[in-house]
Amino acid sequence: MLIDELQKANIAAMKAHDTNGRAVLSVVISAYKAASIDGRAAGKEVDDTDLVRIIQKTIKELDDERVCNAQAGRSERVEEIDYQKNLISKFLPQMLSEEEIRAEINKLEDKSIPSVMKHFKANFNGKADMGLVNKIARSL
Repeated sequence: MLIDELQKANIAAMKAHDTNGRAVLSVVISAYKAASIDGRAAGKEVDDTDLVRIIQKTIKELDDERVCNAQAGRSERVEEIDYQKNLISKFLPQMLSEEEIRAEINKLEDKSIPSVMKHFKANFNGKADMGLVNKIARSL
């Protein structure tokens, strides 16, 4: 599972005394554990798709933090954030390109927006940017 890879990377960062990398990996692992606890309470199993969402959310938060630090002129912190983003981005699955999304939509019989979104949610959850899917579906 993906969580095992994250935990191994966290241990490697700890052994390498990489406090910057360890910080972001620990945040993701902690969010996963919190989601697991909440999931068990609701009777739902947390899987790799949920972990991918957690990583994507963390990357968005890092982007926001990067913008604020860049505006404040904190170039050292901006470099740290870039390093953290690159580190956890390695754990994301390869996202579908615009051409692949367009080809998949063209294969569908029903090209209505709800049908297309449902198809991508069921078959490509975490592997396709749903905003991009929506944009492409509207343009067809």
